[in-house]
Amino acid sequence: MRVVLKECAWESLGEDLVLVHDPREALTLADPGGQVAALLDELAKGPATAAGLSAALRARGVELSEDDVADGLDGLDSLGLLEDAGERWLGDPEADERHFSTMTFLGAFSGLRVSRAEMMRRLRRSHVLVLGAGGGGSSIVQSLAGLGVGRLTIVDRDDVAPRNFARQFLYRHADIGRSKVERAAEWVREYDPAIEVRAVDRWIAGPEDLKDLTDGVDLIAGGLDGEPGAHLWVNEAALRAGIPLVGGGMGRTQLMYCSVDPGRSPCLLCDESDRPDPRSPTSGGVAQRLSQGLQLNNALIGPIAAQMGSLIAYEALRYLTGFEPPRAAGARVMLDLRTGLVPVWEPFPADPGCPACALAPRRGTP
Repeated sequence: MRVVLKECAWESLGEDLVLVHDPREALTLADPGGQVAALLDELAKGPATAAGLSAALRARGVELSEDDVADGLDGLDSLGLLEDAGERWLGDPEADERHFSTMTFLGAFSGLRVSRAEMMRRLRRSHVLVLGAGGGGSSIVQSLAGLGVGRLTIVDRDDVAPRNFARQFLYRHADIGRSKVERAAEWVREYDPAIEVRAVDRWIAGPEDLKDLTDGVDLIAGGLDGEPGAHLWVNEAALRAGIPLVGGGMGRTQLMYCSVDPGRSPCLLCDESDRPDPRSPTSGGVAQRLSQGLQLNNALIGPIAAQMGSLIAYEALRYLTGFEPPRAAGARVMLDLRTGLVPVWEPFPADPGCPACALAPRRGTP
């Protein structure tokens, strides 16, 4: 393998080497003999193999065997400083131009074991089922299309209405009265004809209505409006299919997103297990009953819808590429509008007797 050094700068300081890759932090490496600096100098010249680097170093009087260099490369890779030179890009000029920003982002997390090109290929092979094309859903569709997800199935039953325009930017005045999913699919095709998109204009009344939509799907994103238990229908469908679920929503002054990793994390039904019984004559039970009875108008505005959609799409990116572990698996991430949207993690309780989790196929450690 030919390796290439990522963008970084370094300088010797006594017997140490100060190195900066991410401007927010500096690494200090012990380098009394200057061997690390010499290795970096050779890597900076361009892609090379361990054997080629060893020969170049010996030519300048630095006696490092090929095995020594290989060990040094492993160390630099563990610091996130190396990539496989042949896997930085897809090799198709048009695709590399289209996905330049996404692959540049993934390059910050790539290494010799998983390349940015491989993560991009995973995205392009991915099929995401997006539930809802409203405030959050329309933003999710736009974010996933921008990332380069190769296939989208979008489900909704609503038509475009004037009140949608405050937060749903897929739609235009001329679309009033049209099916949201038909217009959303049209937008995706206009945005990137390479993305395969399917519009499903359907009212979801239970988990069975989702069963025929999960075949070949890698992730479910978004959620359903209209019924109090709709999130549990989606939860059940995701668990039965063994498909990760990423969703979210907004209360009056709070934004939330979460995810479920079937067979690995607690689920949305687990989250219900420690809530007060609304029939209980306690303050907790009364508060739960009153909360369930509240009829809240949709207060979602454009900036918050975009925030929610982007957070859900970003969690989806974690699942689809593996660039880092999911951050909200089995947890609710709360962002309070009254405190400047500072995120707070609230793990779901793990219910060992959860009937929904029992539906999930067994999976190994990721």
